[in-house]
Amino acid sequence: MHALDPQAVVRAQQGDEAERERLLAALEPILRSFFRSRIGAGPDADDLVQNTLIRVHRGLEALQNPARLKAFAMKAALFELQDFYRGRYSARESLYDPDRPPSDPAGVGSAGLRLDLERAMSTLTPHARRIVELRELGFPYAEIAETLETTEAAVKMQVKRAFERLRDALVAIVLAILATSPSV
Repeated sequence: MHALDPQAVVRAQQGDEAERERLLAALEPILRSFFRSRIGAGPDADDLVQNTLIRVHRGLEALQNPARLKAFAMKAALFELQDFYRGRYSARESLYDPDRPPSDPAGVGSAGLRLDLERAMSTLTPHARRIVELRELGFPYAEIAETLETTEAAVKMQVKRAFERLRDALVAIVLAILATSPSV
């Protein structure tokens, strides 16, 4: 029996707590790999995994197609990652050492860079953005093409063009930042 078997999902939806725990345990390494490949290993990745598992746990009953549990979990992971990149994510607790100044006294960190990436992503068409997001979730080109009812070659071309457009947008953003920065 497959760890994410649709029948196991149905049993979990019907209240089988042991089955729910098995499903969440099976999703954990998938989610951990997803976050580590994007932000590296560390406490942020651990927190994002836990937050995603909470989303899946809370939303399991609403899942209409039990065979899509992994896709449901990956979409929840994408939402968590987007919140993280947009600066909406913060650790549940922060430790304070009075002998050391905070590493980011203003509390902004790289939020500006996150917003710049979001601004660059907004230059893409909704279709191209969806393709890039599906690729980022790890879907193969063939599966994306099937989902969008197009050819694999068309998907690959869309990804190539999207990355070219993102590169151009990010270069423009960096040049604008450099133009407004005081000279050193």
